[in-house]
Amino acid sequence: MSGAERTERASDTRAAIMDATYRALCEHGYADLTMQAIAEEFEKSKAAIHYHYDTKDELLAAFLEYLLDRFADRLRFEDEPGPEARLDAILDVLLFDIDADADRELHTALLEIRAQAPHRAPFREQLTENHTLIEDLLVDVLEEGIEGGVFENHESRETARLVLATMLGGRVYDLTLEDRDVAADVRDVLESAVIEELRRPEGE
Repeated sequence: MSGAERTERASDTRAAIMDATYRALCEHGYADLTMQAIAEEFEKSKAAIHYHYDTKDELLAAFLEYLLDRFADRLRFEDEPGPEARLDAILDVLLFDIDADADRELHTALLEIRAQAPHRAPFREQLTENHTLIEDLLVDVLEEGIEGGVFENHESRETARLVLATMLGGRVYDLTLEDRDVAADVRDVLESAVIEELRRPEGE
């Protein structure tokens, strides 16, 4: 077997482990997740998983990176016509991406993982990387809007951080309260209190 074939096989195996981790997290949540539960979804032994990941924490940090790669691809929206449309599309994904039951189970488990981050450096480091990438995407869109004359001049980094903090709060409320209208309410507030203030009136 060539080196390229070994690399491809290892990549396929890691992707299969990530898919198994996704299914196990949705079924068991973080608190009850075990390497054995992931192995059962993977349909191979725990030893096969431990060959790639020594600990559950290491595996879950890799899973967070895997989710980031998939999520970031969905946030680029190169085909949207202009920065205003891209900003709207990003905000909608950030706040309305957890409607299906499986998505809610996954995001509930991710909320549990986030709660462990103060005590587990691998989680904290990967969540920081995830946050930074999404923040940078927002900053790029906002600065493109400023340069194109569709957004008022403003501190784009500060705005991006405000939007992400508001989004995270909306997601936490949506996952932990009985009120299922929270995400829509947060989106409306972001639009009226933040985004509308950025839009430059036509003709200026």
